[in-house]
Amino acid sequence: MFGSSFRLFFLAPVLVCLFSTPLAQTQESPAREFRLRLYHTHTAERIDVVYRRGPEYVPEALDALDKFLRDHRTGDVHHFDPRLFDLLSDLTAAVGRPEAEISIICGYRTPWSNNYLRRNSSGVAQNSLHMQAEAIDIRLPGTKTSQFRQAAMALQRGGVGYYPGSDFVHVDVGRVRYW
Repeated sequence: MFGSSFRLFFLAPVLVCLFSTPLAQTQESPAREFRLRLYHTHTAERIDVVYRRGPEYVPEALDALDKFLRDHRTGDVHHFDPRLFDLLSDLTAAVGRPEAEISIICGYRTPWSNNYLRRNSSGVAQNSLHMQAEAIDIRLPGTKTSQFRQAAMALQRGGVGYYPGSDFVHVDVGRVRYW
């Protein structure tokens, strides 16, 4: 019924569209990278790591962060809840310093370390989320600890403790609460 020139007339624009699409439009754009820069005040170690690309966590980076945040008293390592890393990333962004290095006061604690701290200081919870690797004590040099605390509270992502005398903030991924 229709000749070959008629079919070619209607197929040509389709073929041109299929084969002339710029390469940049056919490839997916690179996934956003989430980076943490940390300094551990007790071990003097530093880490600068991309821990997530887009929605995917980087297993090797999580392992490196777990080791970095080990109990500095015993050397024991525990797997951290990666939501805590997202919280740290969002927290530095919330104070306008997404590339800043966070000082770590305390990451994971073994039950032994937690009991040691309870015996020798005040304000240490018996069932601290540090023992589940769901809490971290931090400060951000160049940012007032009170401002850091306010930003953490505004995120509404877990517990926030404020220790102005020791100049640090506790954040965790437990229920939302403040002290």
